[in-house]
Parts: sequence; C-alpha cells; structure tokens
Amino acid sequence: MSKIHIQVIMPNDKKLDDIVSRAILPGIEGDFEVLEGHTAFITKLRPGILKVYKGEVAEYFALHDGFVTVEEDKITVLSENCECKKDINLERASAAKIRAEKRIADTGNTGIDFRRAEIALKRAITRIDTVNH
Repeated sequence: MSKIHIQVIMPNDKKLDDIVSRAILPGIEGDFEVLEGHTAFITKLRPGILKVYKGEVAEYFALHDGFVTVEEDKITVLSENCECKKDINLERASAAKIRAEKRIADTGNTGIDFRRAEIALKRAITRIDTVNH
C-alpha cells in the first residue's frame, strides 16, 4: 500500500492527520486524485467531498472551500470548515438547504444577502451529498 500523509487544517482545529493510500479532492476545475509520488502543486478547492482511502476503505468529509498543497508524499488542506460524514446531521442540512433556497428565490427582498445565502446553499448541498455517498 502506498503511503501519503494527509492533514486537513482549519483555523482552530486539525480535522485529519493520517496516513492514507490515496485521496480524491474537489478541485476548482473538477475532482482530482492524489497518489504517492504525485507532482507537487498548489490549487484552490471548491465545496465538495474529500475522499480518503486506506486500502479500499474510504472515509468521506464535507469540505467547504480551501486550498491544498500536494507534495510527493504529503497532502495539506487548509479549509475554513471540514466535517466528517458521521458528524453531519442530515435533517439539519436538509432544512438549511430549504432555507437558503427560499432566500435566494425571494428576489423582491432587498434585505437578503444573496452571497451568504448562496454559500449556505453550497454548504448544505455538500453536507447532503457527503452523507448520501
């Protein structure tokens, strides 16, 4: 089994610090896979599912934007928020999605911050997708 050290660092926490065989990350231009010996690079991440594998066993995380640096045998993710699949409340995420969709649809209300509503919608969808994966 190839070995890659992965860390997911948030402002006040380290969500993940483990050795994995591979990882699939939600890149800004699409998902990409990192295996041991990968070419070094830095890129922005979009909200999406982070999949880390130990052999063929996968663990899923809802990743909400960020940046990643990839080195030959190390992945470092910097993100405002990252949630393990088992920690996500599906009912709460579904309710947040409905609230955000209503805010976005209410085009006549000038008091709504549409950018915040859009971010809330993306986060809710990412959480739901992660749980359903």
